[in-house]
Amino acid sequence: MSARRPAPPDDGELGIAEQVAVYQREFPTVDPQVETIVSTLSRLARRMNVAYSRQLAVLGITSAEWEVLKALVISGSPYRLGPGELAKRLGLTPAAMTHRIDRMVSDGLVTRDRDEANRVRVIIELTETGRDKWLELMRMAAVFEADLLQDITAEERPALSAMLGRMLRRIEVTQPDALGRTEDLD
Repeated sequence: MSARRPAPPDDGELGIAEQVAVYQREFPTVDPQVETIVSTLSRLARRMNVAYSRQLAVLGITSAEWEVLKALVISGSPYRLGPGELAKRLGLTPAAMTHRIDRMVSDGLVTRDRDEANRVRVIIELTETGRDKWLELMRMAAVFEADLLQDITAEERPALSAMLGRMLRRIEVTQPDALGRTEDLD
């Protein structure tokens, strides 16, 4: 006997099929397959962002702070970068990066010190507290992500990954300045 999937909450939002039907009514030449895929991806991304934001809130950090922690971890041990390099990696202005770092220093997530080899240069370094928060969020995310993918078989996952990767590469080529940020559109 197969496990029954829970029904989505009735939040007043149209189902994807109903939404696409409205699109077709209003714009008859729309490709329903394309709209179904794109609408599903959009809704999935939005709901995943909400779920991740809830996990971040449990740990008392913001998504902006998470991005800094992630960039420092990705940089590798000893998890240090200059504020200019962090700003560049995150698509931020130096002023926005400074503000973000100020909060994180006061929360004990990172330190800001002068580079001993070059006293003009500032170094941002991940603290043990910052790394612990990053690891805890990764643990929480792993549980959420395993649950999210439970209906995709191990055999299906490589194909899904490859298809999504191709879509990501396409948008990165056609929108190279986007970096996933929309602040410049406000």
